[in-house]
Amino acid sequence: MAEINDKKIDYQKIKIEELTRQIKADVKNGLSTSEAAQRLKVYGYNEVPEKKANPYLIFLKKFWGLTAWMLEAVVILSVILKKMLDMYIILALLFLNAILGFFQEQRASKAVETLKQKLRINARTLRDGEWEMIPARELVPGDIVRIRAGDFVPADLKLIEGQLEVDQSSLTGESMTVTKEKSDMLFSGSIVKSGESNAIVVLTGDKTYFGKTTELVQVAKPKLHTDEVISQVVRWLLIIVGIALATAFIVAVFLKINLLDVVSLALILLASSIPVALPAMFTISMAIGSMELVKRGVLVTRLSASEDAATMDTLCSDKTGTITMNKLSVAGVIPMDEMDGTGGIDENSVLLYGALASQEANNDPIDLAFINSVLERKISLSDFTQKSFTPFDPKTRRTEAVIEKDGKTFRVVKGAVQIIADLVGMDFNLLSEKTNEFASKGYRTLAVAIGDDKTLKIAGLVAFYDLPRSDAKKLIEELKSLGISVKMLTGDALPIARETARQVGLSDAITSASEFEKAIKEKPDEASEIAWESDGFAEIYPEDKYLIVKSLQKKNHIVGMTGDGVNDAPSLKQAEVGIAVSNATDVAKGAASVVLTGEGLSNIVDLVKVGRMIYQRILTWIFNKIVKTFQIVVFIVTAFLLTGRFIVSAFDVVLLLFLIDFVTLSISSDNARWSKTPNTWNISGLVKSSIILGILVVLESLATLYVGLGPLGISKDNELLKSFSFSILFYFGMFTVFVVRERGHFWNSLPGKTLLIITIADMIIVAFLLTFGFPGLTPIPVTHTLTVIGMAAFFSFFVNDFVKYILLRPKQS
Repeated sequence: MAEINDKKIDYQKIKIEELTRQIKADVKNGLSTSEAAQRLKVYGYNEVPEKKANPYLIFLKKFWGLTAWMLEAVVILSVILKKMLDMYIILALLFLNAILGFFQEQRASKAVETLKQKLRINARTLRDGEWEMIPARELVPGDIVRIRAGDFVPADLKLIEGQLEVDQSSLTGESMTVTKEKSDMLFSGSIVKSGESNAIVVLTGDKTYFGKTTELVQVAKPKLHTDEVISQVVRWLLIIVGIALATAFIVAVFLKINLLDVVSLALILLASSIPVALPAMFTISMAIGSMELVKRGVLVTRLSASEDAATMDTLCSDKTGTITMNKLSVAGVIPMDEMDGTGGIDENSVLLYGALASQEANNDPIDLAFINSVLERKISLSDFTQKSFTPFDPKTRRTEAVIEKDGKTFRVVKGAVQIIADLVGMDFNLLSEKTNEFASKGYRTLAVAIGDDKTLKIAGLVAFYDLPRSDAKKLIEELKSLGISVKMLTGDALPIARETARQVGLSDAITSASEFEKAIKEKPDEASEIAWESDGFAEIYPEDKYLIVKSLQKKNHIVGMTGDGVNDAPSLKQAEVGIAVSNATDVAKGAASVVLTGEGLSNIVDLVKVGRMIYQRILTWIFNKIVKTFQIVVFIVTAFLLTGRFIVSAFDVVLLLFLIDFVTLSISSDNARWSKTPNTWNISGLVKSSIILGILVVLESLATLYVGLGPLGISKDNELLKSFSFSILFYFGMFTVFVVRERGHFWNSLPGKTLLIITIADMIIVAFLLTFGFPGLTPIPVTHTLTVIGMAAFFSFFVNDFVKYILLRPKQS
């Protein structure tokens, strides 16, 4: 086998015929499987090792941020107050937070990488005389590949035939596309903008001209809500602590309480307010949700994509392939001679000429429909040879081929009726009656023409129909019931769009691209209103999708956009939820945050539902954290002002963080129910509800403390008081989880198995520690613990649950 990646070969200048000979490539049959395997051993995989961030730097960053700063402030305060045990405990918590966050992030990254493995691009490759899709990383020099508009160039290639327009901006910085012809080089990482052709692989992996990686799945990076939500929660918790401390200082001055004691109190309260486990809760919930989505045919390229889907209120969906089958079949054929009465060309001839102007290797739906219809009618193509083929281009809107039969050549062209009529010099009005008749039924009509180099004549019209998917209407209704406005986008004519919309349950409020573009230029504000009120858009080009998304966002809508082509990339990145459909080009998959593996809308419904379940789980944790923080802060301050004693220590508070905050991470797999309307992160509203519920819990905690101080007689022993108060804070905190996890009454849904088992185990362990003691925790009689458990359960399930139901009822959906 020849050494292909030879530095002496000038791949830029060498002719394709000479190169083919030197690298022993077979243009007609491609490499054999055995030869490809042998070359793979010699040249290695077609990839460049990915540079990864230094894990040590990632770990050190865990000590920087609002949550870390709060912990570090508590450590410094502990040193100032000479509370060294507290300092060591908080320091341990700081490191534990960093270690947990680091390992959870690493696990999540690995989960996303696993999902991204499924998104690695494939290449249409000729092996053993058959075209097949293989992973691009398995390409070797000498392979024959077929590339078309929308493809990333998977390696350094030499063009065998045809003409392409290629975007090399990611490699050279040039904004203009470059024309590539026979024997020209195509460089790895560039993008084919138009045309399609066969090419030979000449350089792979790190031997490519630019040395760029061919791992081409890119991750979209829109604004993430996670950090913003965490910051809002921390700010509100600090406000609660600040108000409580200010109150304590003022009262302490009037009551002449030692202000150093209030500083010690500040240490305890600061420790209680830190949401150490919240970042982990976000990461774990989204990672679990992402893996759940994989089972439902949805791959995410960034973890927050599922959370973004929870807030989506508008979905712009492609008609073809998502709402419809994307499998065209012939609905009718009208020979031109039949229309003008001359005779001579029948239906089979029209279909034959259309099939000759097609190529199976392109996988184009129209090409396949023509070829399949000919095969079904048993019309032979064996006597014809396709000498050249010009594939469909959005600019020309037609395909063309030169055919040879019995030594004679002729041209066949197929495309949009208006385009072909103009091409042959025919008045379109003569064809418009039949075209409109087909269009009124939802059919797409193409014209087929035949002739020589100089003149062409229309052979006939062929009507195609892309049937709506059987589940499309049901799924659109389901999306509407979830509060999502569905808008159908199509390049088809207005009558076709309206007919399809009617069949799938959308209204006939379909706007044409020209009407929308006019509104944008003349009345931009009205364009946003038109975008919202329309149920779809017809006759649009991919560039129009970006304008539609922007217009909807001006009305503060959260937009999801499905796309499949190169030009869809801007709209996919602009949309909050960019969704690449199953047959999307590599560019579209790179721009999107979600990739569907199945066809239709069912995957999108699953994405929304799982996203909202993730949102509800995170919301439950935050709700519980705010209520618990309010309870701890106000309960401790009130008890301090009433008794002049600290009823819990900083150690007790840190122990509560471990026993409640980290244990309740199991909420991330709880049996959450998705909401019926899009979610929003209304932290201020959540805080108001939490404070009302928190006031109740504080009063109930004080009532339980009163029972301890009175009938149970623990007032004389300060250590017993601390353990009793610890039990109050712990058991009220645990039962509150079961109250806030359900937006209705607590009995409306069962907790998740993991949450239930871990919570019960946690409560039993704490009861054991309270009964037999633990360093820093004095044992109390088991009757005291049972009293607290009984009162906490009664107040939580028979009082707090009903108050919560009333508070959240207006927000239920």
